[in-house]
Amino acid sequence: MESPANKKEQVQPTPEDPEKKKKKEEKAREKQLKKEKFLLKQAQQQAQQSSNASKKSEKKVVKRGGEDENPEDYVDPETPLGDKKRMARQMAKQYSPTAVEKSWYEWWEKSSFFVADANSSKPPFVIVLPPPNVTGALHIGHALTAAIEDTMIRWRRMSGYNALWVPGMDHAGIATQVVVEKKIMRERKLTRHDLGREKFVSEVWEWKDKYGGTILQQLRRLGASLDWSRECFTMDERRSKAVTEAFVRLYKQGLIYRDLRLVNWDCVLRTAISDIEVDYIDIKERSLLKVPGYDKPVEFGVLTKFAYPLEGNLGEIVVATTRIETMLGDTAIAVHPNDNRYSHFHGKHAIHPFNGRKLPIICDAILVDPKFGTGAVKITPAHDPNDFEVGKRHSLEFINVFTDDGKINSDGGSDFVGMPRFKAREAVTEALQKKGLYRGSENNEMRLGVCSRSNDVVEPMIKPQWYVNCNDLANQALQAAVDEENKRLEIVPKQYLADWKRWLENIRDWCISRQLWWGHQIPAWYVTLEDDVRREFGAYNDHWVVARTEEEAQKEASQRYNGKKFHLSQDPDVLDTWFSSGLFPLSVLGWPDDTQDLKTFYPTSVLETGHDILFFWVARMVMLGLKLGGDVPFGKIYLHPMIRDAHGRKMSKSLGNVIDPIEVINGVSLEGLHKRLEAGNLDPKELATAIEGQKKDFPNGIDECGADALRFALVSYTAQSDKINLDIQRVVGYRQWCNKLWNAVRFAMSKLGDDYIPPANLTPDVLPFSCQWILSVLNKTISKTVKALESFEFSQATTAVYSWWQYQLCDVFIEVIKPYFTGNDPKFASERRFAQDTLWFCLDNGLRLLHPFMPFVTEELWQRLPSPRECKRVESIMICDYPSAIEGWNNDRVENEMDIIESTVKSLRSLAKERRDRRPAFGLCRTEVVREIINSHQLEIVTLANLSSLTVITESDAVPSGYADTVVNESLSVYLELQGTNSAELEMGRIKKIDELKKQIERLEKIMNAPGYEEKVLPNIRAKNEEKLDSLKERLLLEETAGLNL
Repeated sequence: MESPANKKEQVQPTPEDPEKKKKKEEKAREKQLKKEKFLLKQAQQQAQQSSNASKKSEKKVVKRGGEDENPEDYVDPETPLGDKKRMARQMAKQYSPTAVEKSWYEWWEKSSFFVADANSSKPPFVIVLPPPNVTGALHIGHALTAAIEDTMIRWRRMSGYNALWVPGMDHAGIATQVVVEKKIMRERKLTRHDLGREKFVSEVWEWKDKYGGTILQQLRRLGASLDWSRECFTMDERRSKAVTEAFVRLYKQGLIYRDLRLVNWDCVLRTAISDIEVDYIDIKERSLLKVPGYDKPVEFGVLTKFAYPLEGNLGEIVVATTRIETMLGDTAIAVHPNDNRYSHFHGKHAIHPFNGRKLPIICDAILVDPKFGTGAVKITPAHDPNDFEVGKRHSLEFINVFTDDGKINSDGGSDFVGMPRFKAREAVTEALQKKGLYRGSENNEMRLGVCSRSNDVVEPMIKPQWYVNCNDLANQALQAAVDEENKRLEIVPKQYLADWKRWLENIRDWCISRQLWWGHQIPAWYVTLEDDVRREFGAYNDHWVVARTEEEAQKEASQRYNGKKFHLSQDPDVLDTWFSSGLFPLSVLGWPDDTQDLKTFYPTSVLETGHDILFFWVARMVMLGLKLGGDVPFGKIYLHPMIRDAHGRKMSKSLGNVIDPIEVINGVSLEGLHKRLEAGNLDPKELATAIEGQKKDFPNGIDECGADALRFALVSYTAQSDKINLDIQRVVGYRQWCNKLWNAVRFAMSKLGDDYIPPANLTPDVLPFSCQWILSVLNKTISKTVKALESFEFSQATTAVYSWWQYQLCDVFIEVIKPYFTGNDPKFASERRFAQDTLWFCLDNGLRLLHPFMPFVTEELWQRLPSPRECKRVESIMICDYPSAIEGWNNDRVENEMDIIESTVKSLRSLAKERRDRRPAFGLCRTEVVREIINSHQLEIVTLANLSSLTVITESDAVPSGYADTVVNESLSVYLELQGTNSAELEMGRIKKIDELKKQIERLEKIMNAPGYEEKVLPNIRAKNEEKLDSLKERLLLEETAGLNL
């Protein structure tokens, strides 16, 4: 407590200056205002943070709410077999091929959507499936065939045609017999000869009923919409009747005859085989190869020389051969008439060293090349195609020295009889050495024919066989394709017309006999008369009777040999499988009966197959169709490419690069791929190579892709000339694209809402800009797709459909309409409704457009779309109308404006690099037209380029600083706020762009300044080049000046 004395001592304050006081009070008020502003700002930030936190919390609640969702809402309930698929209440969040492709096919089939009506008034469209072998499992070639043909059939069915796709199976004579022979040997250690013919054929039928037809089930997995009610088999009762009828008619018309000729003989299968069943191995030099039935490898690629002693001790003549064992059947030696070395031998004879047979020395300028080998050629007419012709020209003796199983017969000499042919090869060489007639050997490049079924070395053998005389038949087939005034057959691609002409102009008669037990037994009976001197089967070529049944044959023989006693024996041989499959377009429709199917559906519309069987199957169908059906069997032939692996190699089990379509559809692990190889019959070395190949190509196995993705990939590959290099990663890419489609429809469903009812039709003129644009490009896509399908340009069709879905609907339209649905802004009410209607219309048309290529996912997504109230919806997308272009919907003005918008967005995205933050941008417009376009479409540009704002400026306005810029075109540049973007990096980009423009200008100027340019180049091309050069120079000027204002 202060004392009173102290109080008295305190000095009183001096009064404050009024001016200073006033200033101080103003400062205090300013300070208070700043404080209040700061507090207000802080309060606003806290409120914003609170709001953001609330929104995040709401999002978390939504996400947490997801945990409370019923997972069963996203899972498809079980569907009873054949019922319409029961789909989950909610669309799954991701596309799953397994879930989507389940149940639809069984419902389609049970609903008879695939069945064609022979009494329909619709125009017919018919394809006959190339009948797969009954032994077969689906391989990638079958999958390509099915994908292309089903695309055509589904498209035509949706386009108002009475579409028929006929399924069938081929009995595959050799292949099936081999499979069953191996089976009974493995299980019972018996050969077919142990069982006898009747029992063996019964075993094959049993096997066919149990295991055959696997491939037809696999075709269902691919979604192939075949008319299963018309399924047939080349050896069923109706097809067998057709085969017999065809043989009898052609024989009666003098087109089938029996003759003794050379054939490709398989000593393991003991049958003649067709050229297509012969594979060729190119041998460069002396090589050891494995041959079935031999313990040791056999030597090939060797030219052996030996001498024939001349009659009368006149010396010797040296010949050379790659098949020395055939010298046992030599009946002559040929020299060139102008070869002076041998002129003194003309008309002389050589003596066969093992049997004493006299061999005439003949002159033949057609066969002999004096420069090859010794200039003297041994002639074995019964075992070499060229020698066979020489034998006919010079009336030589034809001596067959082999048994049917490839051993030396009695005509080959007692020293060698019973020896397998390649052991005889060694024995003959030794015997010649002992006689002093061996003259050495040398490497010889050669092609070795090997049977594709048994791997046996093909032996040319002389055999009595049935042949079809093809001269007139081939000429008719040729004229059908080349006669411009009456063209009935078109081949696509056109390049194969040259092959068609070459084969048919040089055709040889067709050997249709096969020495098998499984197949159509030839309807010909040999008549053995009681007084015949030669009693062996087939001894007299004029003793054959051809008839439909044994009773008919008996009747004809009785008339021919009136009063004579005779015995009938049916030819044990069967017909070439290609004979029955050559009748397929006729026989599947009921020929020879005059059925309603035949009247309605023959000729068929298109034959689609691989180009490798253009002659073996396609040409024969045309020949038989014209002769027996009175018309070409189809109006168009579409030949698809052959499938190779991603490296362009032929698919081979020994390389491990064979792709099983079912494994692509379902997915398979690397271990699963290995197991498939191990279950095969590869030797250990080949197996190791194949496993390494799989590890390299499929290190993680093959992802599940689904049938839709596989089909789309295969069809899209058809542009690759005559070969397809199939990369599985491309199929995986299309499977991911299916997910894009799935999400597009999920987005649409969320924006349409549960109560949405689409309109019956749309009027583009009243729609917002983006809606007009998507309908215009959709309209053009429909036209492109239909035109491509009509001209068999399947790859162009897939490109058109894919591009519209991916780059126009998903990447642009769905993004650009999102602002209409944000926050239910009332100013967008009409745009929102228009966008909903347009989105529904696009999805409905887009799914129908895509359906022929991808049937499963399009059916599932289409079934989820709401339907218009005014019209009754059909049950399935597959029986909907295919979209057709609407006249007046194309809008070039709108499309041109959208092109400018997209170019602008692309440039802005390029400036933004990978950054996704929203930034302001400027558009510098150099023309009034472009300024109006950019101004009127700011919303679209801001949305697509993810901008915070877009300001339109002209050349009279100040260019913003601190912005990256680029030239969109000569009329437009864009600027994007830098915000830490590396300006040095941008400058490097600009320099790179300038360099590229300079190079383009230099290249074009070089072309335009080349000598003779004015004379050689067409005026319209020169004008285009000048226009392009001006444009490039203008772009260069803009780029060089674009950065000056930065």
